[in-house]
This record gives sequence, structure tokens and C-alpha cells, in this order.
Amino acid sequence: MDDMDEIVLTGLTVFGRHGVYDHERENGQDFTIDLRLRMPLRVAAESDDVVDTVHYGELAERVAAVVSGEPVNLIETLAQRIADVALDDPRVHSVLVTVHKPHAPIALTFSDVAITVNRGRSQTEVQ
Repeated sequence: MDDMDEIVLTGLTVFGRHGVYDHERENGQDFTIDLRLRMPLRVAAESDDVVDTVHYGELAERVAAVVSGEPVNLIETLAQRIADVALDDPRVHSVLVTVHKPHAPIALTFSDVAITVNRGRSQTEVQ
């Protein structure tokens, strides 16, 4: 069985217009995304070729397109869409996605609001 390794991307900050309130859609705000992809990396380590791994620069661009794209009401929905992007690569067994919304409309002092989803594929889906 292949080892299960990780690719981690943290702090990807992208402007988006997500939220349930009209002013969130109109004004927008920054969202910060953290990703943790679990997948075997032995082949990439041995070949030393980017085609044998998830290109994290390209993944970041695809995630940024989701965040800056079509608005959703809930960051839970946004996190699911981001997870779907990561799982587009069949080599990715699972992904942990955290969406931070540090400027959420809360009338109290706080430093961050975040949700995390953990998504994966069944053993029959894994290549």
C-alpha cells in the first residue's frame, strides 16, 4: 500500500462576495483558505517531475477562481466547492478545507470565524 502523504497550502487570501447579507455581496471581503491534501507522493519524489503530483500553484489558481467567482450564502457551501476542486485530481484521497471569514458581520470583537470540511473518496474511487 502506498504511503499517505500531504500537500498543505495555507493562508491563500482571495477577495469574494459571499454571505447572506446584501452588503456582503455588494462590498465583498477577503477570505482566507487553508488546504490539506492527502495523497501518495512517492512517485513524484522518485521522478522529481511535477506531472506526478498536484501542482500547488495551479491548484491555488483554481481555488482562487472559486472564491472570487459566483457568490454563495454560506462559507460551508464555499468550502464544499473548494473541496470538489481539490478532489478533481483522482490521486487526491482526501482534502481538509478551512475557510476563514475574519470580517464576518458580527457586532462583537473577534479575530476570525472559520469552518472546516473534511472530504474524501471511497476506496473504490481511489486510483
